[in-house]
Amino acid sequence: MEVTREPQRVQILSETGLSNVPSPYIQPFENRPRPRLETSDSDIPIIDLEHSTQVRHQLQQACKEWGIFQVKNHGVPMQLLKEIKTVGRSFFNSNIQEKLKYSCNPNSAASEGYGSRMLAKEDTVLDWRDYFDHHTLPDHRRNPSRWPDFPPNYREVIVEYSEQMKVLAQRLLRMISESLSLPPSYMEEAVGEVYQNITISYYPPCPQPDLVIGLQSHSDMGAITLLIQDEVGGLEALKDGEWLLVQPLSDAIVVLLADQTEIITNGEYKSAQHRALVNADQARLSVATFYDPSRNKRISPAAELVTDASPLRYRDVVYGDYVSAWYSKGPEGKRNIDALLVHQ
Repeated sequence: MEVTREPQRVQILSETGLSNVPSPYIQPFENRPRPRLETSDSDIPIIDLEHSTQVRHQLQQACKEWGIFQVKNHGVPMQLLKEIKTVGRSFFNSNIQEKLKYSCNPNSAASEGYGSRMLAKEDTVLDWRDYFDHHTLPDHRRNPSRWPDFPPNYREVIVEYSEQMKVLAQRLLRMISESLSLPPSYMEEAVGEVYQNITISYYPPCPQPDLVIGLQSHSDMGAITLLIQDEVGGLEALKDGEWLLVQPLSDAIVVLLADQTEIITNGEYKSAQHRALVNADQARLSVATFYDPSRNKRISPAAELVTDASPLRYRDVVYGDYVSAWYSKGPEGKRNIDALLVHQ
């Protein structure tokens, strides 16, 4: 088996004070960030889960037109949102030799631990990002000894955050089902046994931010992603051919519909194409919780949503096969879900 050399960590590169970005990180011209008009907070939908009488309508509109929205009054303690960002920063600000003890397996895409490289393809332009990926659900995947113990409450915070994100994801999937006039449990049952990962991403300052991407354009593979970001910002979503900034809100959680939800809803609801940018002056940190099916789960459009007016849009797929294609071919926007279209 070919052995992949341990990849360079982006944070280490950034801290050397280099003035030019190394060539493996330079994006082709068409993928580079472009100057854009400033956008207001209201461009990305914000849904108040507690007080709004229009939640169902707002959810339908956000899922149909955007695939991304922010939720407030979501029930997750504000202190916990602060704590997970604090322990994440503490890890990335610690000694490199301590961090390397938790390195990902460089020969296995999406392995748990501390890494930089997302895809197995050797010719892929690299993202300007380091990350720590935690396997958190189901319980048999959860092994806190593989997570840092610095600061001392790191593992405790990850476990509590995992449970809170599970509750919120279940609530949102029920709301999504009801918004489509499906039984409340429909989406959860279609997803089946949930595999949850929590990824803390660290985007170091970059001397030439106009040449790189922190995280390349993609839609997420699974069912639903819940994300929080710090005040630096950099998350963008693609809407009608334009990249729009997702404004950081300290009390909100970003919800991104992922590809299996688009398949289950027969394209009625869209997965969100998104990316992350970096800047020259400040590091950025985000925490993404992925709520996904098990690898052996077969995903197909809901029969109730396939009608004469809305014919079958996607072929069914075993989720593990979808994941393998995503990591081997690369995301490149939404090409993996587009490959399942019945009429291409």
